[in-house]
Amino acid sequence: MVHQTIQAIIESIEKPAIFITPNYAIEAVNQAYRDTYSRPVLLGKSKCHEVSHNSPKPCDQNGESCPLSACKETNKNNSALHIHKTDSGDAYCNILMKPVKDNDEVIIGFLEILEKIDFASSYSSDRKLIGKSEPFQRLLKMISRSAHSDISVLLQGETGTGKELAALSIHQASTRANRPFIEVECTGLSEALFESELFGHEKGAFTGAISGKKGLVCMANGGTLFLDEIGDIPLNLQVKLLRLLETGYYRRVGSVEKQKANFRLICASHKNIEKMVEQGEFREDLYYRIDAFPIRLPTLKERKSDIGLLAEHLLLKSEFSSKTFTAEALNALSCYHYPGNVRELKNIVHRSALLSDDELIGIEHLPQKISALLNVKKQPNNLKENEKTHIINLLNQYGNDPKTIADNLEVSVRTLYRKLHKHQINIQEFRVGKYE
Repeated sequence: MVHQTIQAIIESIEKPAIFITPNYAIEAVNQAYRDTYSRPVLLGKSKCHEVSHNSPKPCDQNGESCPLSACKETNKNNSALHIHKTDSGDAYCNILMKPVKDNDEVIIGFLEILEKIDFASSYSSDRKLIGKSEPFQRLLKMISRSAHSDISVLLQGETGTGKELAALSIHQASTRANRPFIEVECTGLSEALFESELFGHEKGAFTGAISGKKGLVCMANGGTLFLDEIGDIPLNLQVKLLRLLETGYYRRVGSVEKQKANFRLICASHKNIEKMVEQGEFREDLYYRIDAFPIRLPTLKERKSDIGLLAEHLLLKSEFSSKTFTAEALNALSCYHYPGNVRELKNIVHRSALLSDDELIGIEHLPQKISALLNVKKQPNNLKENEKTHIINLLNQYGNDPKTIADNLEVSVRTLYRKLHKHQINIQEFRVGKYE
């Protein structure tokens, strides 16, 4: 009877779902789960990790967080982000695990519900966020969380970190996915252009308005309005945006009739908006309107393990798709710090491919600033010889970044500071050329 009840519950769930015993055996499964994986499910025999990961061991024994183990420890719901072996290849999945208890509050098993993440991939894919690193997976979790709500999102990150693609991913994973995604580039908008573009205008509203025009707010009806580089909106225009967000209404230029707005707001900026508020450059009340759910995008320097994957993806999607990188070239690419992030990596990939005369892109085809890094890495890391010179080379490369420099030296940050003191190098005041 209990089994029939659980099976009925599983079948009523639209997403892939299973019921698992405490020892990982699948006791109930719905059709959506069977359709997701190529490996057949044998009730009472198949283990969840065997089906989803093709692994004989549970996730926490393979370097991944295991939501089932967490449920056992806390007796509470738990979620995790995993890469599963689906019938269409490796795919990111959100896993929600819920303990199921009997009348005596004893856990008899766990309900696992899967949500496929279609906006991200662990291999080369079109118009998807790509990566495997921990910072990248933390970003995916935040995007997935925000997508389930209409909450306003503020994406902040350096230029080239993929804020536009992140905004599109939130839209595509939301309930508004079938409605428009409208992007507004806020940089350089004058007051007249801002109102006309955002709210639209009536015929004859100003010189040159020979016909009426819908604004971007109207075009985003039912969908998502993405304000890119919102930090560039002048103060005198910020109040007009604030009024729209507070009232939910707007007027076309030249009209007295109010229009009802219906959109989900996502904003992005490479600037520190909170600091701009402190300096009086951004309205505090507007900041709190747009910053309901902040998401920080990691730099490429923080995603070093993704650089090789991204470089091969960018090459595959270029006009040089028949070429490949040598292992040495990929290693060198992963050593660079990319102040321009993915946009800079893309330029380097295309330039290096163009310089290669055959199908292989080697170390000699990379920019000198990157190929030279291999010489730095080849210096003795035990620092017995030329220790000060070696540290200064890394400072010239990475600047005031103790963790990265310590990792390159294969020492702790505390040991690094002892060596800096010994050589009378003040990392806090370091700037390129100071110790040359």
